[in-house]
Amino acid sequence: MSVIHVEAPGLFTTVQDLGREGFGPMGVSPSGAADSVSLRVGNRLVGNDEGAAALEMTLLGGSFLFPQGAIVALTGSDFGATVDGSTVECWKPVEISGGQILTLGPTRSGARCYLCVRGGIAVKLFLGSASTHILSGLGGLDGRSLRKGDVLNIGIAETFFRAATLSAKALERLAPRKTLRVTPGPQSDWFPESSQRRFYAGTYLVSEESNRMGLRLEGDPIPTPSGGGEMTTEGASLGAIQIPEGGQPIVLFVEQQTTGGYPKIANVISADLASVGQLRPRDEIRFEKVCWEMARSLLREIEELISG
Repeated sequence: MSVIHVEAPGLFTTVQDLGREGFGPMGVSPSGAADSVSLRVGNRLVGNDEGAAALEMTLLGGSFLFPQGAIVALTGSDFGATVDGSTVECWKPVEISGGQILTLGPTRSGARCYLCVRGGIAVKLFLGSASTHILSGLGGLDGRSLRKGDVLNIGIAETFFRAATLSAKALERLAPRKTLRVTPGPQSDWFPESSQRRFYAGTYLVSEESNRMGLRLEGDPIPTPSGGGEMTTEGASLGAIQIPEGGQPIVLFVEQQTTGGYPKIANVISADLASVGQLRPRDEIRFEKVCWEMARSLLREIEELISG
């Protein structure tokens, strides 16, 4: 079996696939790629199933030795990748010869870069998924981020490889957004019009305290509903925007808690969740309200671009 030797792990590199859906009632959030669009496209470029496991690198990439060689694709943010000193382009399949080292540096754009390898990363599944769930220490490689000296197995590709590409137009339309489109949250009507206007007119900075569990935002506080916004704890969805005491929004993300007791003013639409995964600390974002039909239409467009 072909392998990858981790020469340097980068800042925070984990094994991720599309996550483990359906275990929320057990208190297990889905985890999975923070930018699922980049993961899916990268896997298609190397001839994998869209949900094959890959490496997700955050802010600073690592160095990886391929003793037997491999076909790879780098997607998501540009981390200035090179193979033995030669530049590697993102968003296209690249053949790495046996003994070569792929090196990535600090991000030049968004937060995360994906290293997709033909055959996928082969690790033991937990609840049907290879994704690393850091908070619980489960999945991926021993439930943790990569370390220097780790050895990762590459799965066996079962289909004939035919190089795929993505058009410049498709890449442009899939590019991450800084204005996140949202639909009303389940408690949106708890907030008076003045609070809702402040929320949609405001500009927010992504806090340094943000992680895969949630993005804490800093900006003009949103007044909590009368009575302090107290509510019975209920299920929380991916992309839900909570307004806790203090009024600073929190966007729940892929390792979110599965329940919560703060009112939710809005929810990021499915088509823009990948953009949330590319936000860096101190990035500036805004919110734009869209209707349910627009949210569905935008998701259909994303799906067509990925499958096209």
